[in-house]
Amino acid sequence: MAIKNLMHTTQEWLTAMNSTKRIALKRVHTLFHLAKEVIHEDPELAQRYVQIARKIAMRTRLHLPQEYRNLICRHCKSFILPGVNCRIRIQQRREPHMVITCLNCGGHSRIPIKGEEKP
Repeated sequence: MAIKNLMHTTQEWLTAMNSTKRIALKRVHTLFHLAKEVIHEDPELAQRYVQIARKIAMRTRLHLPQEYRNLICRHCKSFILPGVNCRIRIQQRREPHMVITCLNCGGHSRIPIKGEEKP
C-alpha cells in the first residue's frame, strides 16, 4: 500500500514538474521577445530581461532552446543581437563556420555550418 501511495505522489510530482517547466519556458520566451523589442531603446532593460530569463531557466533546470542560447554571449553572458551589439562573419577556412563577435567583451564564438553530406 505504501508503494502505491509513493508511486501516486511521484506521478503527481512529475506532472507538477512538467507544468512548472512549461510555465518557465513560456516566461523565458516572453522575456526574450521583450528583450528583442526593447534593445534599441533601452539596452540595459533588455539585458535585465535576459538575466531574469536565465535565472528562471537555471532555477527550473530548463535547457534554453538553441535559438536563445545563440543570443547570449558565452563569455560575458550579455544579450547579443546581430547588427546591434555583435558582429557575425562567415569563414570558409578548414570547415565553414560562423564567427560571432560580442562587441561588449570582444569574445568570439564559432558555430559550424553544416553543408551537404558527401556520399
